[in-house]
Amino acid sequence: MQKAFPISKIRNIGIIAHIDAGKTTITERILYYTGRSYKMGEVHDGEAVMDWMPDEQERGITITSAVTTCHWKGAEIHIIDTPGHVDFTIEVERSLRVLDGAIGVFCAVGGVQPQSETVWHQADKYHVPKIAFVNKLDRVGADFFGTVRMMRDRLGANCLVMQIPVGIEESFQGIIDLLSMKQLIWDEETLGATFRVTDIPESLMETAIDYREKLVESVAEIDDQIMEAYLAETPITSEMLVPSIRKATIGLRLVPTFCGAALRNRGVQPLLDGIVDFLPSPLDVPPVEGVDPGTGQVKKVLPSERAPLAALVFKVMMDQGRRLNYVRVYSGRINTGDQILNPTKQTKEKVARILAMHANKRQRISEARVGNIVGVVGLKASDTGDTLCDPSNPILLEPIHAYAPVISVAVEPKTHADQEKIELALSKLEAEDPTFHVKYDEDTGQMIISGMGELHLEILVGRLKREFHTQVNVGKPHVVYKETVEQAAQGSAVFEKEIGGIRHFGEVLLELSPRERGKGNWFVNTLPDESLPAEFVPAVEQGAVESLETGVLQGYPVVDVEVALIGGTYKESFSTHLAFKVAAAMACKEGLQKGRPFLLEPIMAVEILIPGAFMGDVIGDINARGGKIEHLERSGEIQIIKATVALSKMFGYSTALRSATQGRGTFTMHFSQYDHALEPPKFL
Repeated sequence: MQKAFPISKIRNIGIIAHIDAGKTTITERILYYTGRSYKMGEVHDGEAVMDWMPDEQERGITITSAVTTCHWKGAEIHIIDTPGHVDFTIEVERSLRVLDGAIGVFCAVGGVQPQSETVWHQADKYHVPKIAFVNKLDRVGADFFGTVRMMRDRLGANCLVMQIPVGIEESFQGIIDLLSMKQLIWDEETLGATFRVTDIPESLMETAIDYREKLVESVAEIDDQIMEAYLAETPITSEMLVPSIRKATIGLRLVPTFCGAALRNRGVQPLLDGIVDFLPSPLDVPPVEGVDPGTGQVKKVLPSERAPLAALVFKVMMDQGRRLNYVRVYSGRINTGDQILNPTKQTKEKVARILAMHANKRQRISEARVGNIVGVVGLKASDTGDTLCDPSNPILLEPIHAYAPVISVAVEPKTHADQEKIELALSKLEAEDPTFHVKYDEDTGQMIISGMGELHLEILVGRLKREFHTQVNVGKPHVVYKETVEQAAQGSAVFEKEIGGIRHFGEVLLELSPRERGKGNWFVNTLPDESLPAEFVPAVEQGAVESLETGVLQGYPVVDVEVALIGGTYKESFSTHLAFKVAAAMACKEGLQKGRPFLLEPIMAVEILIPGAFMGDVIGDINARGGKIEHLERSGEIQIIKATVALSKMFGYSTALRSATQGRGTFTMHFSQYDHALEPPKFL
């Protein structure tokens, strides 16, 4: 039986960062020092506990977020190790949705990298309190204070420097803790499990006093009690500072910043102290809100075991053919055998088993309490973003919003035997990943899979072969285009037909007009009730919305269009919902044709890091791809190029960049926005 920790001692945290900043390495150290693992697994050896998928072990990157639990100083810490690659950003998004706090990890050499910004702003979106860890201080080119400056400049983070490094690069030995004003030096023989606490050497005392003063001033600015003590020149102890820093961190006003070198086993224990001391418990964050599905009334979910159950499914995995749902419990409790309501799907579910997760290992437990993150087996209909609640107290929590895919490939089975397996396998992968879409193209007879990038689709195709033993042929990647209109136009249609002995009549006049890019589609009814009964308006809206799912140019979805209902005629005894729905779809298509439709293509924000000597060649190549250089900056010997380029022009770019820079250039890219396609798709 697991020991039940009080809610105030629970920490639900995520580790977020750019790819290769050291998230998984830090997690492995945390598990080792808290006694959860008996040895450290290394990412580069393919032995990290949290990177359990074969693809993760082969590539040395995190692909799926993994959940584990450990204990430190009387607290129960639930940790989610998230991916850093932009193709798997949904894993970060859905993890942050259910977390109370986060650790942002930054490479002391690379500083604030593109995906660091993305995940940081994702955390800001969900108002998640954060602490920061500047890693890799032992690397050549490491700059702790430069990284802190970049965090302030690029992220707008109010960094509170809690530690300063002792030495840098090869000479990095340990840290000076500015709260206790002591030096911490780690022992190599114990793999960093023990460290010596000594007085600060004379050579570093002046710097330490200076940064301690800055720390106290920063806290005093936002805490009246510390300010009074500071002005009265009363000695300010760490016991006085810790509660104030905790309050400011939870209030999103400060970001306590730690440092170390996880691969060299230095700096992890003080980071664990920081998790317990400064990051919130479920009681410290504002209660989540939901909506009563019956009345639409907003309800607060109080983090109490006595309150009715409210939980959120934030991830689904297929485990040996069975659905394993990852669930965060916000109030009440879940017991094995419970009948619970899924108000999102309007179905009742039965809890067969509850599992405490440790990456891909699990332990059966009898109940999940407030603040717990657990695996639940037995939920047949529940998907990512669905709410689970007490049937007598229904509530709908805010769902998890997925990103639209930007790249597609066609897949086809190699043999007839594979044909039967592929559809089942793809449906299981689609249930796991909200950013992965599968559709059947009736015109070509092909199965089209869509995702967030080339690596994303490559991993999923690899899983088809490895996990589902399905051999497939894969076509070339295709970009997911969209369509929109350039000018306002009207479309009208009359539907009058006898179907099954019933006469249907509906006449609709619509006006379609372009909206600002990224604003999405919008339907508005401008007619008074006497012109068209209100009961037919939803049918008109449904017909128009469904019509916008396929455009008139190439059949791509239509976006950023306002559809206004400006006219309509009905006949008392013959008008039906079906007639108005069909008439609206026909009128919408006519309006699209007249509105000068055009294609939109995904534009990617690209950041390229190269030695300065290759600058001319790389910029020339970006220009040849129709890209636009946005910004140039230098970081030591490295030149950073920021550009925007159409995704269709970026296929195979990694090979081209390696060739142009003798293998020394790297790049990252993420979706920026949809914009006017200058060339039609070549595969059409």
